[in-house]
Amino acid sequence: MRFPEKWCNWVYNILSTTRSSILVNGSPTFEFQCHKSMRQGDPIAPFLFIMVMEAFPVMLNRALAFSIIKGVDIGNDGLLLSHMLYADDYVLVGEWESDNLKNITGILRVFNLCSGLKIHLGKSNLFGIGVDETEVTDMARVVNCSTGFLPFKHLGIWIGANMNKVAN
Repeated sequence: MRFPEKWCNWVYNILSTTRSSILVNGSPTFEFQCHKSMRQGDPIAPFLFIMVMEAFPVMLNRALAFSIIKGVDIGNDGLLLSHMLYADDYVLVGEWESDNLKNITGILRVFNLCSGLKIHLGKSNLFGIGVDETEVTDMARVVNCSTGFLPFKHLGIWIGANMNKVAN
């Protein structure tokens, strides 16, 4: 990802020179050196995650520009939708083609190799809108992810449900 060496050294020093103490009955104990680097829940973790994740939309936009992947054309003004991000949750959108899906999977693999972050495909779902269920299942096997069906709940909102119903 080519972060400047000086910046990498700063982050390394933040993580390697930390000292901690434990509160016992509200009083801190003696300080001790931390030797295990960053852990889940570390205050700097969200910042570093966002810094690294900034590269992913850049990769997707370049792939779109070079027609490596194909998004979905929405509207008359040429707006092309390929991805949506909310915190650490991504939705990738594209034309239903075998090559398009394989190229998106390739981009995910390259991102993994560059960043060290891996998409957990076991927790990912592939949806096909207006596509036969068997075709969606076959493509999900190629990508090694689960098959999703409409309607589904995403970030607390029903997607693909009949929005005329009061319950939805």
